[in-house]
Amino acid sequence: MKDLEQLVTELADDLSTVKPAPNPYLLTFKLVGAATIYLAVSLAISGVRPDWIQAIGRPWFAAEIVMLLSIIGAGLLSAALLSFPDLYQKRALVLGPLWACILFLVVIVMAWHADSPPAALPQHSIECTICIALLGLLPAGGMFFIMRRFASTHYQWAGGVVMLSAFSIGALWLRLEEPNDSIAHVIEWHYLPMLAIGFLGLWIGKRMLRW
Repeated sequence: MKDLEQLVTELADDLSTVKPAPNPYLLTFKLVGAATIYLAVSLAISGVRPDWIQAIGRPWFAAEIVMLLSIIGAGLLSAALLSFPDLYQKRALVLGPLWACILFLVVIVMAWHADSPPAALPQHSIECTICIALLGLLPAGGMFFIMRRFASTHYQWAGGVVMLSAFSIGALWLRLEEPNDSIAHVIEWHYLPMLAIGFLGLWIGKRMLRW
């Protein structure tokens, strides 16, 4: 009997304090704060497009910026919820990036129709995609690192959300930095690659977030 009591005492002494997982809304707040600082620092280094006051006064450009912010915000919230096996019982919020992307698509189509006569195409092309990808790598890596510390059971959706959110930050930075009004160029070299990266994230998440 004494041996059993001694064993129980030893096991109790060996127990380490388990730090509880943070509330997903608090985690979202931290992610949004980090993304805001990252975007602000990036714009401080690169500079803002010289005509940003006139650009933000155009309704479809302003709507485009708002929808990019919506994708980022909805994606970061979804990523935080996806860090929990039960999605924190908020399945509807997890699908937020999907609805944000649908509304974003509507805005882009309307902006494309409103671009008449079409604005002149810039001289560059794939350079924009490369810049967005490079700027999105750091937030993507940071979010994957954070999510691996938790217990996501929805690897593919989590990976897609992480990549979409991270590269949306890059796309937002470039729209605020580059003095370009060609919606055709933006669709081809900014947003189609951004969506493609989101789909690629389905595969990346399965590889990186599996227990």
